[in-house]
Amino acid sequence: MKYKKAKKYANSLRFGRKIFFIYFSLISLLIFSIASRSAFSSTKQDPLTVAETSNFTATSRYADVTDFIKALQRISSLLRVETLCVSPEGRKVPLLVIGNPVPSAPLALSGDERIVVYIQANIHAGEVEGKEASLMLARDIVLKEKPPFLDRLVILIVPIFNADGNEKISPTNRRNQVGPEKGVGVRYNGQNLDLNRDGIKLESPEVQGLIRNVFMRWDPALLVDCHTTNGSYHEEPVTYVWGLNPNGDTSLIKNMREKMMPSISKNLREKYKVLSIPYGNFMDFNNPEKGWRPSGPQPRYLTNYVGLRNRLAILNENYAYANYKTRVMGCYYFLLSILEYCSDNKDEIAQLIRSADRKTIQRGMRPSEDDMFAVEYELKPLKDKITIRGWEMEVIPRESGWPLVKKKDKKKIYEVPHFSDYVPKRSVPFPYGYLIPAASPEITEKLLQHGLSVEKLIESVTLEVESFRIKEIKGASRLFQGHYLNSVKGEYFMEQKEFPEGSIFVATAQPLANVAAYLLEPESDDGLLVWNFFDRYLVSQWRREPQTYPIYRLLKPTNLAKEIIR
Repeated sequence: MKYKKAKKYANSLRFGRKIFFIYFSLISLLIFSIASRSAFSSTKQDPLTVAETSNFTATSRYADVTDFIKALQRISSLLRVETLCVSPEGRKVPLLVIGNPVPSAPLALSGDERIVVYIQANIHAGEVEGKEASLMLARDIVLKEKPPFLDRLVILIVPIFNADGNEKISPTNRRNQVGPEKGVGVRYNGQNLDLNRDGIKLESPEVQGLIRNVFMRWDPALLVDCHTTNGSYHEEPVTYVWGLNPNGDTSLIKNMREKMMPSISKNLREKYKVLSIPYGNFMDFNNPEKGWRPSGPQPRYLTNYVGLRNRLAILNENYAYANYKTRVMGCYYFLLSILEYCSDNKDEIAQLIRSADRKTIQRGMRPSEDDMFAVEYELKPLKDKITIRGWEMEVIPRESGWPLVKKKDKKKIYEVPHFSDYVPKRSVPFPYGYLIPAASPEITEKLLQHGLSVEKLIESVTLEVESFRIKEIKGASRLFQGHYLNSVKGEYFMEQKEFPEGSIFVATAQPLANVAAYLLEPESDDGLLVWNFFDRYLVSQWRREPQTYPIYRLLKPTNLAKEIIR
């Protein structure tokens, strides 16, 4: 009898332990699910990107992207879709507007203290990490029970900027890149143009749409442009750089260089365990210790162009030699870290931008002798060296082009100077405004495409202006983006000149004065003269020597009878 009671008691204990174990397991699973959700991972019901569903062996096509966006719209009211542009091959490029509440239009933000952050990806359609990461990020924000950031930010995302290039997916594209094995798109758009060289000439519908439907419509405080680099070998999967052109407001450059990007990089490393370094390449592969430098400061590159507009910009270059999943997730956490920083510092960012606009307008109202526009730069290192977690390299010379650089098996830490400070080397006085006596409709339209305030004289006037006499003009020997780029030499001189009614006037007392100067200055290294827009005016039909540049600099404040062109 005692044995039966003991056995029954033991069985009840075992049953109790089993029930407790099942209960504990269910509770643990529930806690894990909640924790996973809070860490921005998706549930099974959430839409997944092609990168996720293919176990990171493929990337999304255009239809995949639009289907993903539609799926989000069906389950969330926190995003709205606009059209950035229609591509050369007829595809509508989607622009996601995310907010809580989602603004119906920019005017709805009047009096709203949120700032706008704009993320674009796939501008080079062989560089697909940002496309997948930005879609994942949009999903994980809008489907979260308490969506983060949206009380302080409005987030714009164009996940497939180069929709035409994206549809040319092939495993033979970017073969030196580690995955995805099912292939990626091509660099150029449907016009065979590199969209990240179109920041000044604005010849593509994609970049024209960016200016018109993002910059002029939503005026984002920050642009993040996602790319993939295949340059020097290193371990860090994420690289970045800010706008570099010193003709923009230098306080913005200084803030990004000294505060914003170091803070984002630190957060990325400490919170998400992702390493990052400033974007660049070794200046000399035979002697890497000489230094590390990014690409140039010209505003044909969109992040530099945005700097001229007195806004913040980040170029994200994900590391091609890391595996595809590492690149996508590195980009994802980098974008997340950027949003976290912008949310935490949105008041400071807004104040920086307001101050830059105010200073630019005040300078144009009465330019002083100290107000200059740089036409030549020199590149200097920053105060602190940077650490590159790299490898020893073998450099094999080649008869033409870049040397062949191979990574050895042995890792090596490089402590190198960081050359990313472009400093004016030669400058010209910043004018009160520019006068164009015989502007073609094409020139006027180009100025308006950038969002500049453009006026025309409603009566003729004679003014003392500074002119530029061209002594030499040379076109490049090779085509670049459909142009033989010009270089000029000449001299400035003062003259009295009559400007007829209808002449164009572009004042520099406007927020986009730096863009105007870059477009119109004769010695600008990336202006309209460089891109052949003034070729027909520079040499007459029956004379071989070049003439005076057809844009004149009005140096002193002058009252003019004029009206705005809309």
